[in-house]
Amino acid sequence: MGEDLTSLIRERFGYADVDAKQYSPLSLAFVGDAVYSLLIRTKLLCERELTVNHLHKHAADAVKAEAQKELMTAMLPKLTEEELTVFKRGRNANSHSVAKHASVTDYRIATGFEALIGYLYLNGRMDRIMELVFGQEG
Repeated sequence: MGEDLTSLIRERFGYADVDAKQYSPLSLAFVGDAVYSLLIRTKLLCERELTVNHLHKHAADAVKAEAQKELMTAMLPKLTEEELTVFKRGRNANSHSVAKHASVTDYRIATGFEALIGYLYLNGRMDRIMELVFGQEG
């Protein structure tokens, strides 16, 4: 089937040999938010025949901080030590903003979740993201 999207992007933008640990947790969360959103939107599109407005509502519900916190809580026992460390770095990062409709706790856990997703993505570990988020490998 050819190269996967992660490999193509890594090659094109020249970060194929960059260690994802060098990025700040908030930078990892920035990328992780986009990756998770794309996965959810793709899953919704493939599973349901809905209007764009309904797709948007379902996607927004899935990517809000409270939903990410619930998913992260379920994922915690499945994490490796390295993944747990990345999550904690993201959760404890000093963000100067909070989502409008989220508690501080939910927002911090969601930031840790997004940092983990970003870290795994930048390391070319889409298989692990799929396993953790959807309970299946790639």
